[in-house]
Amino acid sequence: MWRTRAAAACVICRSLANSSYGIKRKSPLQNLHLVSRSIHHPYYPSSKFQRPPLRISIQLFSSLNRLPLRKTKLLDVKYGYQSHRNFWLTRLASRLLKLRYLILGSAVGGGYTAKKTYDQWKDMMPDLDEYKWIVPDFIWELDEHIDFEKLIKALPDADDIAKLLPDFDKIGESFTSLKGFFSPGSPGETAFRATDQGYDNDKQYKKGLLGELILLQQQIQQHEEEARRAAGQYNMGSSQQKRKASDKEKIDQLQEELLRTQLKYQRMLERLEKENKELRKLVLQRDDKGIHQRKLKKSLIDMYSEVLDILSDYDASYNTQDHLPRVVVVGDQSAGKTSVLEMIAQARIFPRGSGEMMTRSPVKVTLSEGPHHVALFKDSSREFDLTKEEDLAALRNEIEIRMRNSVKEGCTVSTETISLSVKGPGLQRMVLVDLPGVISTVTSGMAPDTKETIFSISKAYMQNPNAIILCIQDGSVDAERSIVTDLVSQMDPQGKRTIFVLTKVDLAEKNVASPSRIQQIIEGKLFPMKALGYFAVVTGKGNSSESIESIKEYEEEFFQNSKLLKTCMLKAHQVTTKNLSLAVSDCFWKMVRESVEQQADAFKATRFNLETEWKNNYPRLRELDRNELFEKAKNEILDEVISLTQVTPKHWEEILQKTLWERVSTHVIENIYLPAAQTMNSGTFNTTVDIKLKQWTDKQLPNKAVEVAWETLQEEFSRFMTEQKGKEHDDIFDKLKQAVKEESIKRHKWNERAEDSLRVIQHNALEDRSISDKQQWDAAIHFMEETLQSRLKDTESVIEDMVGPDWKKRWLYWIGRTKEQNIRNETKNELEKLIKCNEEHAAYLANDEVTTVRKNLEARGITVDPCLIKDTWHQIYRRYFLKTALNHCNLCRRGFYYYQRHFVDSELECNDIVLFWRIQRMLAITANTLRQQLTNTEVRRLEKNVKEVLEDFAEDNEKKVKLLTGKRVQLAEDLKKVREIQEKLEAFIEALHQEK
Repeated sequence: MWRTRAAAACVICRSLANSSYGIKRKSPLQNLHLVSRSIHHPYYPSSKFQRPPLRISIQLFSSLNRLPLRKTKLLDVKYGYQSHRNFWLTRLASRLLKLRYLILGSAVGGGYTAKKTYDQWKDMMPDLDEYKWIVPDFIWELDEHIDFEKLIKALPDADDIAKLLPDFDKIGESFTSLKGFFSPGSPGETAFRATDQGYDNDKQYKKGLLGELILLQQQIQQHEEEARRAAGQYNMGSSQQKRKASDKEKIDQLQEELLRTQLKYQRMLERLEKENKELRKLVLQRDDKGIHQRKLKKSLIDMYSEVLDILSDYDASYNTQDHLPRVVVVGDQSAGKTSVLEMIAQARIFPRGSGEMMTRSPVKVTLSEGPHHVALFKDSSREFDLTKEEDLAALRNEIEIRMRNSVKEGCTVSTETISLSVKGPGLQRMVLVDLPGVISTVTSGMAPDTKETIFSISKAYMQNPNAIILCIQDGSVDAERSIVTDLVSQMDPQGKRTIFVLTKVDLAEKNVASPSRIQQIIEGKLFPMKALGYFAVVTGKGNSSESIESIKEYEEEFFQNSKLLKTCMLKAHQVTTKNLSLAVSDCFWKMVRESVEQQADAFKATRFNLETEWKNNYPRLRELDRNELFEKAKNEILDEVISLTQVTPKHWEEILQKTLWERVSTHVIENIYLPAAQTMNSGTFNTTVDIKLKQWTDKQLPNKAVEVAWETLQEEFSRFMTEQKGKEHDDIFDKLKQAVKEESIKRHKWNERAEDSLRVIQHNALEDRSISDKQQWDAAIHFMEETLQSRLKDTESVIEDMVGPDWKKRWLYWIGRTKEQNIRNETKNELEKLIKCNEEHAAYLANDEVTTVRKNLEARGITVDPCLIKDTWHQIYRRYFLKTALNHCNLCRRGFYYYQRHFVDSELECNDIVLFWRIQRMLAITANTLRQQLTNTEVRRLEKNVKEVLEDFAEDNEKKVKLLTGKRVQLAEDLKKVREIQEKLEAFIEALHQEK
């Protein structure tokens, strides 16, 4: 189609060129648009379009290049009216074609461009599909449950809402008046140059109110320089004495102008600051309510403070030291350190005393911005409202209590740090550490090493190369009495991180005879130490009940009327605690930005070293720190306590009965059975037994039974606690388990009513004499035999020790007797003869019998003491009695039949069997009762005591450090701390970079 149209166009052009008019004229083709010409003649460029030459007799000229055209052959075209009509039709067709293709091309190109632009914008938009989780599902369903039309009608009008917003017109008027006040007649926009000291030193130009304020500062500095020059000219030689009066007037005039400018500047700044503070408080309150989800700067300082808290508890090992910046407040005692810190924190938060040491331990104060002026401790959730005097008093009392509790017995100061956070609108973000005041003399009531301890604490904080030293000097005392300045100059001789603060300047101005001395101090010419900056402040009038606002007003009023400013001895930026806090905050954050990444790298290297050491030493163990190990041991101990409830009743009763009989058997044999057996008839025997059993039950037996039960519980508990459980046993818990066991047993007390109920049960059991069947009779005989045989065996052993080995052992083991044993042996032989002569002999020897035995031995040349004879007789008669009782016990095996007939018409009397049956039954009933008390009450109480002990140990870090020890524990503890420090430092650095 394009070729056909091009051919037709060429024909039309040639026909137009072959006109019958023989004149020179422009071809109609030359009037066509370049686009049309490029379409008709695609072989010629449009910018230099040339018509093909025509072969005619008359020479034609082109209006484009003014060159003669070549001759061309004419086509056979008929001339006349028809050709003229074809020319207009051709031009109309060409115009229509041009218009159509222009519209078509524009539509296609515009549509493509619009689509491409839309695709580009669509690609630039973020994909919000991943953040749909932020909006809860119920938000999309609110319109189904809430009628928004009614809600909109219930909302207040726009006028009511506008009343809640700040008066922006008033603020605008304030800015306008400030601008007109500072620069009357000046242009509306003033450019100034400011230096960015926080990040880089690139110079920028800013506009607006801040430019006016800095311009005013420059004017103040110019006035100060002019005043100095005038003062220098005033103090020149005698050749200028004639102009003394005029120069003095000029100096006074410049000083008055300078003071007026400073006062105007100060008033406007205060006004703007107050309005800014109110607006910022509104913003913080809205952020606090969740209107905006952005993080404020206060979170940054809180993150940094958490890192410092962890570092304060971290035992610096592997040459990794805490070099993170903080502001260390040092000074002589009563120099005003605490007052300066309170002015920076804008609250009276510390306990105060006149001349007495109040700061007894380091106090770390983290200042940050917040909607409300509050304070809280690191380990407590209670917030103290610093706008209320009651909370302020409670906070001061709490700090004093914590200080006194941290001081160990026999000491005056403590190295333990108290961590406090203070938030409020307008507070400068920083971390300060208030140290105990440096003293020169140890007074009565102080520990002898108090002075050295304070020096060591101060040096420990100041030797940190990144710590900012805030040196506080009392201006009301002689500078020669200062101790802290020498200490600071030793730790920072170049003064690259020291800020000097002169307090009590109002008293110094009144008392110092030469005001220039204050100027020398502020200029750093009086003390040998160097500093980054020097400041003069007033922190009160000596009344501890004054508020911070009244102190600030007094400070501003003093410096406005002070001769030190009027005579240019002090500069305006060197006074007030406000300027001091701004300077300290800037220096603090500059130091943080310069050093925090280096510290993060150091802890990263330490973490790698610790992890490598753990993998080499404990490859198969988990990295459990002290708290995790304590929780594991706690679970094991509780499981072992619960195991006590799984002990069978039979096992409890067997242990209790056996242990109780071992404890009371001696009393039963020696004090009940033997005395009763000496009687002549059964009636006397039973009466003696009943009396002695009653006395024993009333006084001793219940108490003995409870003691046995308590000891049995302890033994079972200890057995479960110390029992090793194969490969799972971890000896690292042994010391902790032993301490828990001892403390739990120490706290446990048996039920006081147990003895009373037990006494009644035992008394009733011992009064019963009725043996119901032969089985019980045989059990009593067996019990009696076992008891008597055990006693006989013990007696034989005692006699053998007394008289020495017999002839068999002497012959087999070549063991001889001692002299005393020979005497004992001869005495035994004499006493045995005495028993053989009288088998019914009483249990005790008469005096004449003792004399007879002694004389018989003396006749053989053996001298014997009467006490030795009686002692030997006791064991000889005891053996004889036990053997006789065993023989009688064998005879009573068939005596149950006579017992049922009450031994009527029988020479056999088995009252001793009945006695042992009564004892045996009492032991069984007592064991059963004690078992019930154990399983129902005492085991649960012991379990409760164990839980309480574990909870107390969990809160006592010193106890855990003492009980869970070893290289493995310490390595895991260090690894945990270093990881936590590194992670928090990296998070802080990331937040710091985002803030930039």
